[in-house]
Amino acid sequence: MTRASTGPTTVIVVIDGFGIGAMPDAGTLRPGDLAADTCGHTLDGYGRPLRLPALGALGLGLVHPHPDLARTTRLPVAVGRAALGYPGADTFAGHQTMMGADFSKVTVARLAEHLDDVTRALRRAGHTVELLGSRPLLAVDGALLVHDNLEADPGINWNASGRLEDFSFDRILSVARTVRAVAPVARVIAVGGHAEAPLSSYVREGDAGTVGLDTPASGFYTGGGLQVQHLGAELDHHRQLPSLAARAGVPVTLVGKAADILECDTALRRPAVATAEVLAHTLAAARAPRGLVVANVQETDLAGHQQDVRRYAEVLEQVDAGLAQLIETLGSPGDRLIVTGDHGNDPTIGHACHTREYVPVLIHRPEAPGLELLPDADSLADVGAAAAASLGLDPAELANGTLIRAVPSHAQSPVRR
Repeated sequence: MTRASTGPTTVIVVIDGFGIGAMPDAGTLRPGDLAADTCGHTLDGYGRPLRLPALGALGLGLVHPHPDLARTTRLPVAVGRAALGYPGADTFAGHQTMMGADFSKVTVARLAEHLDDVTRALRRAGHTVELLGSRPLLAVDGALLVHDNLEADPGINWNASGRLEDFSFDRILSVARTVRAVAPVARVIAVGGHAEAPLSSYVREGDAGTVGLDTPASGFYTGGGLQVQHLGAELDHHRQLPSLAARAGVPVTLVGKAADILECDTALRRPAVATAEVLAHTLAAARAPRGLVVANVQETDLAGHQQDVRRYAEVLEQVDAGLAQLIETLGSPGDRLIVTGDHGNDPTIGHACHTREYVPVLIHRPEAPGLELLPDADSLADVGAAAAASLGLDPAELANGTLIRAVPSHAQSPVRR
């Protein structure tokens, strides 16, 4: 059902952890990551061809040629790929960059380098704090852990993690906020979930001297009741896409993890983890007369962390079915459906960390004459600039990002070979 238009609607669907091949610097930290290809390895590893007709129609096969993906499309789309435009491979930095923030100067630091500052802050807040044995991570109030995040590149994020059997999520979040006040890193993440054993049982060493909770091993992702809140470094949110749209009178809806990590005072927030729920909220928002919708599909990323190719593939097929409904809905002139990622998370790479990969940029434009090929974007911020322009906003008002200029093409040939 095509939306009844009283103004353009732009929907950005971020498939979390959906990379299409390693960036040239992907092997700096882990040489094996130069072989990362989340999309290709998921297609290869499922055991049968995946049913991805919508992603195929949006031009995925033109930027990631694969035998299971069509290399032609009859939809009016602009297709290309984007470099990440921020250090490492991180969901928070990826989304903030995509919305127009300049994240190129984020501080990278292990918790071990700031133990004294964090300990003092927590004790001033009334908590008991001690090292967990001789390891450089902190046990707070006996069982809550403050530690390096082992699922992103070392030093990008720290976590405050607690079992919901031991602490309320509000208490975990309070500890995370105290840490955030003194942390120099991009993000402090409050994480609460259910685990059978004390969290100290799941501590392990990571890359580059990091030490932290092995969150997938703890059972947080599979035990139900997972709660997460991301506390980011201070940014000028007024110069990001959601706030820019809101000031122009464009209704803003943030769905899934985007509702947790993006700032906009007037936004309608629809937090959700389950993919079906994320897609339902996104489709409902897309059917409104006018607006900006930013949605994050998180379960692909969770499958990558769990190194579960089958689960990743199943979620990707579920996403594809939702994209087909969005393509049908966003049929009015000026509407845009933008499908992209925030980093890679190759479920076959041999570790549970994000991978530094290019991401697809697939833009459906109902009124356009046909296919346009996009040059490589230097940053995810360029995706935000394209979305701003589609809503009639000035991309120059964003703190970061350059409008991607399409190259018209009448040939249905792949961008990448």
